[in-house]
Amino acid sequence: MSSEFQYLHTMIRVNDLEESVDFYTRMLGMKELRRNDVPDGKYTLAFVGYGDEKSNTVLELTYNYGTDRYDQGNAFGHLALGVPDIKTTVEKLRAGGVKIAREPGPVKFGTTVIAFIEDPNGYKIELIERH
Repeated sequence: MSSEFQYLHTMIRVNDLEESVDFYTRMLGMKELRRNDVPDGKYTLAFVGYGDEKSNTVLELTYNYGTDRYDQGNAFGHLALGVPDIKTTVEKLRAGGVKIAREPGPVKFGTTVIAFIEDPNGYKIELIERH
């Protein structure tokens, strides 16, 4: 049964599409894969990721015309990215103006080294050191 399914994307709503695309591409190294403007629906979608959508899960950034702020609520947790050297990565992101929400260190009650950053909309992104 599980082979019938493929995880395609995660969608988040963003306040400023260009600022968000810049963050995910310039700061986190993703590529903008495609963009779809839907004037009748008053929204624009930008898909970003580390590879093509046929073989990679991507992030859908949704901008709704005229909406400049969202209440994120308390149900959404975070996105997660693996990095080879978490301290170097965090320092590069900090130098680029990225907000560091949790400095690198072991996860509580464990040994995995993690850190948290925030995107321009306040979404949390967990960085997990992977060798």
